[in-house]
Amino acid sequence: MQRRDVLKAGVGAAASLLAIQTRVFAGAAEESPRVALIGCGWYGKTDLLHLIQTAPVEVVGLCDVDSRAAGEAAEIVAGRQKSKKQPPTYGDYRKLLAQEKPEIVLIGTPDHWHCLPMVEACKAGADVYVQKPISYDVVEGQAMVAAARKYNRTVQVGLQRRSTKHLLEARDRYIRSGKLGKIAYVDIHSYYGSGGDFPSPTKPPENLDWDMYVGPASWREYSPGIHPRRWRDCREFSNGQTGDLCVHLFDVLRYHLDLGWPKSISSTGGILVRSSKSKGNLHDTQTALFDYGDVQLVWTQRNWGANPEPDYPWGATIYGDKGTLKISVWMYDFVSKDGKEKVHGDFLDEREKFPEDEKHKETEIFAAPATRAHMKNFLESRREGKRPVADIEQGYISSSCCILANLSMELGRSLKWDAEKGQVVGDDEANRRLAREYRSGWTHPSPDNV
Repeated sequence: MQRRDVLKAGVGAAASLLAIQTRVFAGAAEESPRVALIGCGWYGKTDLLHLIQTAPVEVVGLCDVDSRAAGEAAEIVAGRQKSKKQPPTYGDYRKLLAQEKPEIVLIGTPDHWHCLPMVEACKAGADVYVQKPISYDVVEGQAMVAAARKYNRTVQVGLQRRSTKHLLEARDRYIRSGKLGKIAYVDIHSYYGSGGDFPSPTKPPENLDWDMYVGPASWREYSPGIHPRRWRDCREFSNGQTGDLCVHLFDVLRYHLDLGWPKSISSTGGILVRSSKSKGNLHDTQTALFDYGDVQLVWTQRNWGANPEPDYPWGATIYGDKGTLKISVWMYDFVSKDGKEKVHGDFLDEREKFPEDEKHKETEIFAAPATRAHMKNFLESRREGKRPVADIEQGYISSSCCILANLSMELGRSLKWDAEKGQVVGDDEANRRLAREYRSGWTHPSPDNV
């Protein structure tokens, strides 16, 4: 399988879809699909609990480099799943896949650990739900698309804003209806603060396999501040808020506005306020332009100073010539150009229907209904042999655009993307940096070697 065959829009799509549709689904009649989770921290565990709410699955294995996190997740799962069985735990995803042979795999690891387990799960015959951004670098994303297509697997990306009721309502009422008029500019932003500095490096606790945690990433010493939640402030493991927050709203806006790849991506910013001596090594300021020609999507990140959007600290504003629409994961607000029409909408609240959401303190109440709907779409897609709403290729486009925004910022120049070739046009240095160097002992996948 050549890279150009994977990335060329439409080429081979019919053949791949036919292969998926002709699969013999044990899942079509299965009562309890065998499910495994790789990455038992905050969102991995939350995703799994929402899947259990959605379908009568049987969780057969849990994997995490933190044995304590895996054990705690196993106890919670035993109390939630119908069989009441406590699934076995693993520290290496390869052993889990080989021994438990799951039919569905959820991946909720830190970003630098998304690609390799996803590819291996596809090879093992599992359908996959993988968190966003799908990859740490662009070539990893290309390999993931190739693996999904080569092994004819259903792969849903955790971009559940595509399944968020109030966002779909806002799209239909104000974008598709034409009430916004011509849309030419969208502001996506985050004014959330950063987490501050890390404690000095120290020896990791006995329950944490730090060497496996770092995995293929460049080496970084353990600090008590990194695990379990603040790896997002480490460049070795994350693409920062661009890969964490921008990708969600950038993706749903691509979905709402029917956009593919931008013509070019340019970005400026860096660590402008936080001390250069800080052990947090990700940008605190960024402005990125995703240029679609007649539509401009702009990402603004500022983790310091005053918040100009108190109600929408993380959100997007869609500007049309007939009105303005603000959206976030919590709500939306529409205002007509003349100011006479003002409409507010809130997220779907299902706490009464699912009271266990509040018992699990890590549940994002505003996101729970969307994640359940996203899981239903995933399960329906694997039964019917169709592409899910956040198919791996869509996740690849949205994730890669955010990764390229960071690359543009680091290189100090605009990048023009050739989607057919999967390369930056006329920029050898940028193309060399589409794949990070893996640490010794790990092999970076490509579309040709999955």
